[in-house]
Amino acid sequence: MPKLMPIKDAESSTGKSVQIRGWIHRKREGGGIIFIVVRDRTGTIQASVKKAQVTQKEWEAASAAAIESSILLSGTIKKEPRSPTGYELEASAVRIINNSEPFPITEYQSAELLLDNRHLWLRSQRMRDIMKARSYVFRYLRKFLDGKGFYEITPPLLTKAGGETGADLFEVDYFGQKAYLTESSQFYSEAMAFSLEKVYSFAPSYRAEKSRTIKHLAEYWHLEPEMIYYNNEMNMKLQEKLVSNTANMLAKNNEDLLKNFGVDPQNLIAIKPPFKRITYEKALEILNDKGASKKWGDDLGVEDERLLTEEEEKPVFVTLWPREIKPFYMPVNPKDERTVLCADLQAPKGQGEIIGGSERIWKMEELKERIAEVENLKQIKITLDNYQWWLDLRRYGSVPHAGFGLGVERIIKWMLNLDHIRDAIPFPRTINRAYP
Repeated sequence: MPKLMPIKDAESSTGKSVQIRGWIHRKREGGGIIFIVVRDRTGTIQASVKKAQVTQKEWEAASAAAIESSILLSGTIKKEPRSPTGYELEASAVRIINNSEPFPITEYQSAELLLDNRHLWLRSQRMRDIMKARSYVFRYLRKFLDGKGFYEITPPLLTKAGGETGADLFEVDYFGQKAYLTESSQFYSEAMAFSLEKVYSFAPSYRAEKSRTIKHLAEYWHLEPEMIYYNNEMNMKLQEKLVSNTANMLAKNNEDLLKNFGVDPQNLIAIKPPFKRITYEKALEILNDKGASKKWGDDLGVEDERLLTEEEEKPVFVTLWPREIKPFYMPVNPKDERTVLCADLQAPKGQGEIIGGSERIWKMEELKERIAEVENLKQIKITLDNYQWWLDLRRYGSVPHAGFGLGVERIIKWMLNLDHIRDAIPFPRTINRAYP
């Protein structure tokens, strides 16, 4: 029985008798030969099926097989300059495992059709390469934090705590009680940090924002580290090391993948600390010099983020945001009480925010004062009934701490230079899509 070979090993298997299995990517027939391009997860190879070298039953099966039929072939690998990859399997046996119905995806399909058939479009080379890169990014992020002594934790995704106001959250009926799909695992990471000191959660988060931008998803993967005795500067230094390491590892280990997206690996190799730091106030100056009309207290939109970093080669921190537009758990900056001790990390080339982080208020009285201030500023009521367990963290042995949240799909969109964030996740969930 010939050895089963991944297609990527064709070059090293020249002259050997092997088996390959996969799916029919393309097919043409003529002159007593059927040329079948077969794909597996490692690549593609052309197989030549000659009528004189297989049984009549095998020939008829190969002739009738449609695109995306699953197939098992035996034969010998040989060099063939005329084939797409320079190598070819000269088949001696053919088995059609499952003959496909007419495949609904052909060339030049609309984005909507591809999204409707996402479960099938994931078979395309482009999506296959994105999903490989996604897996590597997950791996490199985890490996970095694990190497720094972090523990990975597993927070709940259903929670009674409904954010600051309960807005922009997906509400669910939890056995007759009101609950929510979590928008962040930060509070649970804080609880675990008071046990394990340095932790990270790596889990989905959910936002019911009615956003239709190229960087928003309703469900996305959220990396949220939390560290005791960290301040804002230490927090930023950890972020730039994490992002740099991930970019460098992707460039060094996955150069071929990057080139498929037109990304020069050297651009990611060049992502090294330190990253530029500009204050929110300075960011407004830069934007207004470029023709924007921003005033103190305005948030930054997609176009603002593009303008701010369109000429940058590395990510940029925007620090010290106005206290009135940031959450109640961020401490006021003692050197400028207009601002809080936080930073958002913007990807270069206008790719937008990829990380938000801050110190956390760790003293109970300060937290109560800040909550009252936010309620007054935003004319809202922050209901703390479902936060009592989180407030307990300030009652029993609290310490200074900090953390951040990284949107993994945003990192992937930036590093692969994708047009839309929906391509960075297998099954995107957006304002108008929950299928398939």
